[in-house]
This record gives sequence, C-alpha cells and structure tokens, in this order.
Amino acid sequence: MLAVQFHPDRRLWLLRGPASSYAVRLAEDDSVRHLHWGAPLTLEQAAELQERTTPAASSFEAEPEADELAVEAGARFGPPSLLARFADGTRGIQWRYTGHDIDGGHLRIHLRDRHYPLEVTLHYRMRADGDVVERWTVVRNLGEREPVTLLRCDSASWTAPRRERYRMSHLVGGWNSEFQLRRTEVPVAETVMTSRRGLTSHHANPWLAVDDGTADEEHGEVWSTALAWSGSWRVTLHRDPVGRTTWTGGFGHEGLIWSLAPGEELETPVFAGLYTAGGFGAAGRAWHAYVRRHVLSHPGEIRPVLYNSWEATGFDVDEAGQMALAARAADLGVELFVMDDGWFGARGSDRAGLGDWAPNPSRFPAGLGPLVAEVRRLGMRFGLWVEPEMVNPDSDLYRAHPDWVLHMANRDRTEMRHQLVLNMARPDTAAWAHGWLDRLVAEHAIDFLKWDANRPFTEAGWPGHEDPERVWIEHTRAVYRIMDRLRADHPGLRIEACAGGGGRADLGILARTDQVWISDNTDPVDRLGIQDGFSRLYPAQVMSAWVTDSPNGVTARRTPLRFRFHVAMAGVPGIGGDLTAWAEDELKESAELVAAYKRVRPVVQHGEQYRLRGDDGTLTAWEYALGDDHVVLAWCVTRPFGHGPAPLRLAAVSAEGTYQDLATGAVHAGAVLLRSGLPLDLPPGDHASTLVRLRRIR
Repeated sequence: MLAVQFHPDRRLWLLRGPASSYAVRLAEDDSVRHLHWGAPLTLEQAAELQERTTPAASSFEAEPEADELAVEAGARFGPPSLLARFADGTRGIQWRYTGHDIDGGHLRIHLRDRHYPLEVTLHYRMRADGDVVERWTVVRNLGEREPVTLLRCDSASWTAPRRERYRMSHLVGGWNSEFQLRRTEVPVAETVMTSRRGLTSHHANPWLAVDDGTADEEHGEVWSTALAWSGSWRVTLHRDPVGRTTWTGGFGHEGLIWSLAPGEELETPVFAGLYTAGGFGAAGRAWHAYVRRHVLSHPGEIRPVLYNSWEATGFDVDEAGQMALAARAADLGVELFVMDDGWFGARGSDRAGLGDWAPNPSRFPAGLGPLVAEVRRLGMRFGLWVEPEMVNPDSDLYRAHPDWVLHMANRDRTEMRHQLVLNMARPDTAAWAHGWLDRLVAEHAIDFLKWDANRPFTEAGWPGHEDPERVWIEHTRAVYRIMDRLRADHPGLRIEACAGGGGRADLGILARTDQVWISDNTDPVDRLGIQDGFSRLYPAQVMSAWVTDSPNGVTARRTPLRFRFHVAMAGVPGIGGDLTAWAEDELKESAELVAAYKRVRPVVQHGEQYRLRGDDGTLTAWEYALGDDHVVLAWCVTRPFGHGPAPLRLAAVSAEGTYQDLATGAVHAGAVLLRSGLPLDLPPGDHASTLVRLRRIR
C-alpha cells in the first residue's frame, strides 16, 4: 500500500496510515480543500466522497469545503492561516496550482499566486509506523525588488468531520499549576489559544483535541493536533453556525508581521495531527509512540535518577556543601548529580551575576574540576543548571553589552526576577552563548545541562533592524541552533528543558532535549493533575519529577516519603530535598525506593501507558505495559469516611493471560483483572500509594 496516492482525474491526494487516512483535493479555483480525516479509505472511496460536495446554500454562507491553508480571498469568512500584503497594498491570495511531488510518505503541493511573485508549498508527511500527519508550509518571495509582508503565516488548517456537537480538550494553567486538562463544548465562535510570551508558556500548551462529546479514555473518535514550536504561538478554533469546526495554528501571536525579502523563504514549524478511534487513551499512546520514534534523539536510552541541589542550598552553593550532598545522593543510588543556580559570577541571589558564566572563585577556588572529579569518583554523572538566554543588569555582561537584550527605543526595560532577556536573534549574542556553553561542556565533559528560562519577553524589539518583529521567531530558532550544535559536538551531552517549570514544553524543544521539568510545584498531590495533563501528548520518559521535602515548600502539605516517590516514579524521578536534614530511616527508605524504581523503569519509560481510575473515584493509577511485564502505580489521595478503595480494574492485560505479582507471588487471571480488578495493598490513611509488578506467566 502506497503511503500517498494521487488521483489525476479527480485532482485528489490520499495519505494512508495503519488506522486512518487523510484526503485533500484541488478545487476549481486551484485552492487545496479538505476532504477527509478519519477512518481508513481507499482512493476510490475518497473520490466518491468528493462527488458529495454541494455548493453553499446561500450567498451569506461560506463554501462547504474548508481550505487546507485558509487565505483572505473570495467567499472566505473564517480565520485565515496565511495573510499577505503586497507592495501595492493588495491583500489576499488567488492560487494557481503548479504541480506536486511525492517521496514515500511525503507529499508537496506547489502553488503560486496568479499575479504576484509569491510561491507556497504545502507539506504533508505520514510515516509508515503511525497515523500522525505532519504538516508545514514554506512561503517564498519569487520577486526581485519588492518585499511581501506576511501578516500571518500558519503551518496548517485542520477540519473535523461534521458532528451534532463538538467538545475540545486543551491544557491551561500557570506557574506551579501547569498542564491542567480542560474539556468544554466548542462554542459557535472563534476560540483562540495562544502564548504572547516568547515561550511556549505555563498558561497554555499548543496541543488540542476535538471529539463529539462522547469520547472517553477507552472509546470514541478523537482528532488531536500539536505544534512543534517553543516560542509564541496561536491556535484559532472556529465553529461556524452551519456545523463545521476547523482550526488553524502556527508560530507567532496575532499582530506580528514578517517582511519577506525578494528571494527569501519562510518555513513554518510542523503542526502534527492524529486521528484515533480508541478514545483519549489510544490518542495519548499514539502520540507517545510518535514522540519516541520521530521526535526524541535518544529514545532507547534509560533516563537516570538524578539529584538536584536547588532545594537544599538555594543560592548558598560552595564546593564543600555540594560534595557533601553528592556523597549522600550516591548512597541513595542516584546516577546523575546536578548543581543548580548559584555556582557562577557574583550570584549570591537572583539580583546579580546572571550572564557571567565563570565559577565563583570564592566558592570554587580551583574551579569546577574538583567537584566534577568527586562526583564521578562517587559513580555519578555530573550536570549543571544554566540560563543562557537571560542576564541580570547587575552583571559584567550587561555592563559591557546593554544593547544585547530585547529592548525598544524610548521605552523602559522591564525587569522580571531582576533580569532581562538576551536577544538570541542577534548573531553576536548567539555566538557568545554558544561559545561559553561549548567551552564549559568541553572542559569538564559535562553530562547534563538543565537549561532554564525564568521570564517571558517584554519590549521585544530590535532597534536598528529593518524587520524587528522577526525577533519573536528568530530568537527561538537561534536557541534551537545552539542546542543542536552542542549536541552534535558533544554526543554524550543530555539536556533538560525548563522555563520556571513547564513554560517550555512542546515537540519543538523535545527534538533537541531529552526530558522536561514540567513544574516547579513538587507537591505530589498537585503533581497528579499536572502529570495527567502532561501525559496527553508527552511520554513518561521525558517527564522529570522530583521527590522533595515534607512539608512541601510550595503548598506546606505533609505527605509520606513513599507517596512522594510513587508519584515521581510515574516518569523520570529525581531527588530535590535537603538530604543533610533527612533522618537515617528516610535515607534508608529512599535507597530502597530508588532501587525499586530501577527495577521497573524500563517498563515505565518505554512501555505503553494507560490512565486508570478506581470505580469508586478514590484511586488514580497509571498502568505501563512492555511485552509480558506490567507496572501499576496507584495513588489514593484521600479515603472518604475511612473506606478503602475497591480493586483497580486494569486495561492493558490480556483476558486470556495469567499474571503473577512479582512481589507476593499471587497469581491473577487476566479476565479477572480486567473486569473485577487488582486488589491493592495500600497503607492506612490518606496519601496512600503502591507499586505493583506483574508478569504474564501463560
């Protein structure tokens, strides 16, 4: 079966995956129109669908077929994906089809404006091992003298089939409350999800799912999309009164423009889409498989258990204190020691030193070498916290280069967290950042960077540049290039994406990092909701989660050590508490729990994930399946009236199989686990949790 097929008589293309298909056609005016996205179709069946198109019922209604890249021309009244203004003031585009190319699963459709020198290529790619459709757009100015002003340039438009009602699922939040799942009926209106902050943001994430209101975790059709971009973005969802739902998305927020110079082209980020018929659970697992196979650089690796020094020391960092923490971390079985903020320049607080990336000589008299050597002697890898895109005004860097920050003429420079944002779109600023990072990593063979960004953009100007608004896109592209160069030159380097927690989590950053710090909130109760939302798109192997002190530093909630560990074990756990204050029994229990995680982490990090809920509502659980092995992590936050939870019904076992609990030796029939549930041995009281390892024995 060909991944992409073309019907020349119908001027129709069909992309076919294992469990879905996607069809588009050329309309009479040479615009590319949406035809089908859903269950598998043959080319002949798609052609039959094309025959069913009908003209608009009234001159006041939009055309019945949606555009694959909506433009401002003709009888189009929904949100446009591509807005262009030409030198003579003309807006809108009228297409002329100039051909297409098919390379395996990659389709390129070439279009030109009928009068002006603007060329657009629509890219579609569907890989043989999944049903994700990758889409992006390349726009070129073919002229020789005059620029073309792009007022909007999205990656793609998407169209859901007609249904009686539509529901959308998306992620909202804020600092310390990222990835909160919201489900609501799609209003008859335009709904905009966006970040205007220069980063993906804590407040929204560029993932969106649409269903007919009946889908649940195991059943129902779901159409979902995700934008691979780490800067400002916008997705506009439009439900019109005659029953059509479409959405368009791409980089940049509203109001930004890009002047496309003669001979220049602009390529948008990938906006990927997925259809599944197995509910939100199947959609999540399909996205996880896609991320592992086609986004991550090292998907087969086992992510190490790390220790991070921040909550133990804050800015009070020195060689002796870090060595003492490293010794305790090593005793717990930690594999990667990460020194956080405070190791460089005059960094005694968040008010100074950011940008001066040399070890503080009073805290590290011989540089970082002795600490790195000691960490490695203890059998651990070594990592560092860095924040390359930011600077304190009270720093040698800023005093030498005040023009390197984002700023506008005759406007104040807004400080947040006592820092400003460096303009990485400037070649000199980007070269400086890559230079010191490259030297730092090379000198000590650094294994791991926690790359942070602790504030959004303000006064995002570029005085003296002829097209200053492109800083919103070029800054992110420059960060990508620096990360890509570092990883190419230092193959052993691994990077964690962080932006004051989960402010930069998306498919774009994951293409050049290995895991994401998803929230500064380490309270395990809050984390259950944060991690649930994150799992809608991102697999467990990229989800960094820490075990910290009790009471929690954010919420002051007290929780058992076991519960904190079991919540963190749902992804890639780290330890972030002050180990010097932990009692001997806590250290002993922590070592046992770290060892327990190492036994199950191949299944957790590389297995298929199923989100479960107890029948009585008191249990939340995740089940992971890899071959014959299954891991269940279950959490009971509270017991109403002291009642214990009912057995937990599993989802990934086979009804014909027989499974053994590797800790107790108990044997369970798969059919019983599916229908009646797994009895759980939970400790008494609230904040109870358990870890169960099952293996199929026949």
